[in-house]
Amino acid sequence: MPPTLASLVQHSALKLTVRAGADRLETPVRWAHASELADPVPYMDGGELLLVTATNLDAENAESMRRYVRRLAGAGVAGVGFAVGVNYEDVPAALVDAAEEAGLPLLEVPRRTPFLAISKAVSAAIAADQYRAVTAGFEAQRELTKAALAGDGPADLLARLAAHIDGWAALYDTSGAVLAAAPDWAARRAARLTPDVERLRDRPAPASVVVGGSEDRVELQSLGTGRRARGALAVGTGAALGTAERYAVHSAVALLTLTTARSRSLQGAEQRLGAAVLRMLLAGQSDHARAVAGDLYGGLLDAPFRLLIAEAAAPAGFELLTETMEAAAARSGEALLMVPEGERVVVLAADGGTAVAACAAYAEAQDDRSPREGGAEDSDVVVGLSAPCGPIAVSAAYKQAEQALSVARRRGRALVEHEELAAGSVLPLLADDAVRAFADGMLRALYEHDAKGRGDLVASLRAWLSRHGQWDAAAADLGVHRHTLRYRMRRVEEILGRSLDDPDVRMELWLALKATEAATPGEG
Repeated sequence: MPPTLASLVQHSALKLTVRAGADRLETPVRWAHASELADPVPYMDGGELLLVTATNLDAENAESMRRYVRRLAGAGVAGVGFAVGVNYEDVPAALVDAAEEAGLPLLEVPRRTPFLAISKAVSAAIAADQYRAVTAGFEAQRELTKAALAGDGPADLLARLAAHIDGWAALYDTSGAVLAAAPDWAARRAARLTPDVERLRDRPAPASVVVGGSEDRVELQSLGTGRRARGALAVGTGAALGTAERYAVHSAVALLTLTTARSRSLQGAEQRLGAAVLRMLLAGQSDHARAVAGDLYGGLLDAPFRLLIAEAAAPAGFELLTETMEAAAARSGEALLMVPEGERVVVLAADGGTAVAACAAYAEAQDDRSPREGGAEDSDVVVGLSAPCGPIAVSAAYKQAEQALSVARRRGRALVEHEELAAGSVLPLLADDAVRAFADGMLRALYEHDAKGRGDLVASLRAWLSRHGQWDAAAADLGVHRHTLRYRMRRVEEILGRSLDDPDVRMELWLALKATEAATPGEG
């Protein structure tokens, strides 16, 4: 359960007192936010406990408080926490009356309780709720994986899934016929959904749809990873799925996707198994991945391995690369996990093994070959190779391989290893033409502004960013008053149409400045 106003009132360390809306304390609290704006509604998402001291409010004016509270209630604010002993010794009667009239819970916050303590309590409660949900989801995944590996068909898996979601589950084949259902009574309910399953079947997998009526809420999930679904899973519940239930359903979909496709070729089955192992590894579920990998890929996960991502100009490139690696792995008895991902392939191969060596040799031969007129050949590939890793670090390795792939593509090389990127600074990468073009486009308006003698916005922005937004320090570096610097930063925001409160914007601007410096050495 997420935190509620009632749970915060019952929190012994906060000492909160209910002044209005006592009948609505079961309202969930999504966050606690302090704001002294006369109208904070534009910055609310709904579900917040708004914390105020009434610095900018006429809190003793009845009409003003009615308008203020109505706006908050209309925006879905969960409640208001009013700090006494700051601007007012007691909660103003006008605010209490307005909250009662609007049905908005109003909590009195004693002076000795800082707003930060309330925010921390809400954050801790939300984190605890999420942890419970994730833990329950992982437990469901373990049970479902065991059921799938038992080899007794989908009945046990569906029974465990139904128990975890406190509802029912059913499995359909490609025609929409019910193959199994749990509990038994759900078979009749599931049969009535065949037309919905048939419509879902015509959509590319994976796909989902929610249907329902007076009985329950039913979610249909297609099974498979191709253009046409290999079947469907239905789950029926009395309400929308929570986080733990969603984990369980996603696990069931992945496992049933594997078990319902066993009639396909061995290579296809191994490929899908490898995809499931990779997904679990990327999700940080290394124990589950080991259980699913079994004898086929288990040995690969017991020693350091590399993750590589390859792109090719045409399918022929993939075929030549994968055949080369598979042949090398077969000769040495190495396990090799290959998973196609759209227009590229992801590979797990033993670190220092023959498959990785074969890939490197293939790439080296491609780089040594003189470029032919007309661009890349059908056999050309681009590969990004991660650093050595273990099962618990696959997600990081995936990112490393993607970064290396991007650099390989940009530099026109067949293969780049992550170690090449990690060995030096990121600044040399800013010399890339695309990065310089991005920097020029982002900063052009500021340079044009400065060129007209209207101020020194670029230098001010550089100083402010280099001082991590510390106004006094940046103003001292520039030799201006901090109010002057604040005005310049507001002009930067107005000209760029971007907010400097956004950390992504600050990062992009800093990199743009660095890229500009790299393009014009000696300027800073």
